[in-house]
Amino acid sequence: MKFTKYEKARIIGARALQLSMGAPPLIRISEDMQDPIVIAIRELEKGVIPITVRRRMPEKKLLGEEE
Repeated sequence: MKFTKYEKARIIGARALQLSMGAPPLIRISEDMQDPIVIAIRELEKGVIPITVRRRMPEKKLLGEEE
C-alpha cells in the first residue's frame, strides 16, 4: 500500500513518539542513530511498523437514486 505524504507524516510522528517514550526499536540501530524520527523513518522504509491506515472511501450511489 502506498501512503500519502500526510499518512507518512502521521505514522512517523506517532512511531517517533512511541520510541521517545521508551518503546523498543523494531530494527537494529547503530550507536550514532539516536534521533527517534530517524529511527521511525527507517522502520517505515523497511515496512516493520505495526500501524494500519484506515481510509474512508466515498459511498457509491446508483444513477437516479436520491436521498
